[in-house]
Amino acid sequence: MNTHTTSLKVPASQSRSAHMRDIYRRYGIVAVLIVLCIVLSFANQYFLTLGNIADILRQTSINGILAVGMTYVVLTAGIDLSVGSTLALAGIISASLVTGPHPHGAATGLAAGLAVGAAIGAINGLLVARLSIPPFVATLGMLSAARGLTYIYNDGMPVTDLPDGYLTIGTGAIAGIPVPIIVFALVVVLFWFVLRYTTYGRYVYAVGGNAKSAKTSGISTGKILFSVYVIGGLLAGLAGIILAARTTSALPQAGVSYELDAIAAVVIGGTSLSGGTGSLGGTVVGALLIGVINNGLNLLGVSSYYQQVVKGVIIVGAVLLDASRKKQ
Repeated sequence: MNTHTTSLKVPASQSRSAHMRDIYRRYGIVAVLIVLCIVLSFANQYFLTLGNIADILRQTSINGILAVGMTYVVLTAGIDLSVGSTLALAGIISASLVTGPHPHGAATGLAAGLAVGAAIGAINGLLVARLSIPPFVATLGMLSAARGLTYIYNDGMPVTDLPDGYLTIGTGAIAGIPVPIIVFALVVVLFWFVLRYTTYGRYVYAVGGNAKSAKTSGISTGKILFSVYVIGGLLAGLAGIILAARTTSALPQAGVSYELDAIAAVVIGGTSLSGGTGSLGGTVVGALLIGVINNGLNLLGVSSYYQQVVKGVIIVGAVLLDASRKKQ
């Protein structure tokens, strides 16, 4: 007796549809960035000049560094609203140490800024991981507290007259490449490698995907949650140092709303707000997209008020895009 086995075949149309959705998820944001660059190159003759491209990358470096840290936090289904305030506090403390009547070296200022950022991240991490305070609430409180400390630290006054050695961090160049761009690239490579090829990176994804299952399998979810907020704070401190050096002064009002740009870059880049899904490559593209939009609107002479509207629409669109991904 011959026996015949039958198998269910997926219709070709459904297979093609699934394939197209996969391509959209992987490369849609890259296509949007390319199309936008083409449109802006026709709209303004200066857009594709080497000088303007360098400006875009230099401006993107700040938000990009913040977004790298934010990616780690969002991958664990968290959020950090305090990175803008952390940036300002770290920047002003760092800058104050390299100027004044008894200035320290640039290395001391750099170390202090990083330490301040990491300390604020550690406090956020303790609030979230140890006290189980929702990330939104914990970091919203830190947003206000860190901003207040920034104004208190120097009586609301900026720190100016920064030495040349310190300014090099934000205005210098190596082999013709601006230092902020180099630092951003190094940060991306380092944290991409950690996320992609280390056990720690796999744990970050596991905690964001299902914290209970991760804990059951032996992962210390509390330590992972604590660590991602430290990383976010550390990189916010680094961004604050670069911003202070690039603008030649540390302003207490620096970094206002920077957390929104960082979150937008992360979500636009494909990282789910529910955690467990995303990549740093997507985050970099998202940060570049925001940088290109800001630069393009400036070149076209669009009012800063309208630019805020555009950013708001982008953020809402990013959240809707994330919701649509979950339904697919």
